Amino acid sequence: MAAFALLASFFCALSLDLAARAATTERVVVNRYSGLAIGGFDPVAYFTESMALQGLPDFEARGAGAIWRFRNEGNRASFVAHPEIYGPQFGGYDPVDLGRGVTYAGNPRFWVVAGQRLYLFGREDNRDAFAADPSRFLKEATTRWPSLERELAQ
Repeated sequence: MAAFALLASFFCALSLDLAARAATTERVVVNRYSGLAIGGFDPVAYFTESMALQGLPDFEARGAGAIWRFRNEGNRASFVAHPEIYGPQFGGYDPVDLGRGVTYAGNPRFWVVAGQRLYLFGREDNRDAFAADPSRFLKEATTRWPSLERELAQ
């Protein structure tokens, strides 16, 4: 029984690692198994509630090759009307890492709204550094994003 549990935990960890790597081969960070963008979190709630809140299966929209979930119909409608505003910038990739030339999927629990845009980060320390000086990181991330985005599309 213990050997089975050990083996199961190994394969679970392996599948999570593979899912994380697979998530960084798309223009928008999407869970390859569920198709959910940003882990099913409501992208509009970051603006309206100033919190990371899980969306509900009852309120979904499809766009950019992903399924987006929302807390209510109003958030869904706002996103559908303006995905460029409410969707995470850089497709949900960490802008600090983009500035270094690396595509690393952001975690929906590590976020900042700056300049009326949502940014997700792979690590807390990246979020904290970005929050202290967004313009410093956005300059480099914005410069590198077009070429990195083209690579992701291949």
